[in-house]
Amino acid sequence: MKKIETIIRPEQFPRLRKKLEEVGINGLTVSEVAGCGQQRGKQALFRGTSYEIKLLPKVKVEMVIESENVDEIIKIIESTCSTKTVGDGKIFVLPIENAIRIRTGESGKEAIV
Repeated sequence: MKKIETIIRPEQFPRLRKKLEEVGINGLTVSEVAGCGQQRGKQALFRGTSYEIKLLPKVKVEMVIESENVDEIIKIIESTCSTKTVGDGKIFVLPIENAIRIRTGESGKEAIV
């Protein structure tokens, strides 16, 4: 099993969720986060005063999937969330040793479906 964590632009999330549901990925953890990378923030103007926003709003989407589905999910994320500009986000893939469903005690693959 693998855990995919992706950090994307908030406006891209509805499309990504729809695409993931179409391929049977329903178990997601979604968090509103803020961060900076190559974008390095942006300048804004409020009532005539210029100020710098260092941390930009993003959405972090986490899912645990079977290892053989990783490439397919990465392609879906890339094709759905890419605007070809700085700030599109990142994808992280981590190994998962085990997963246990608390309610039933199921573990492994059965716990993530």
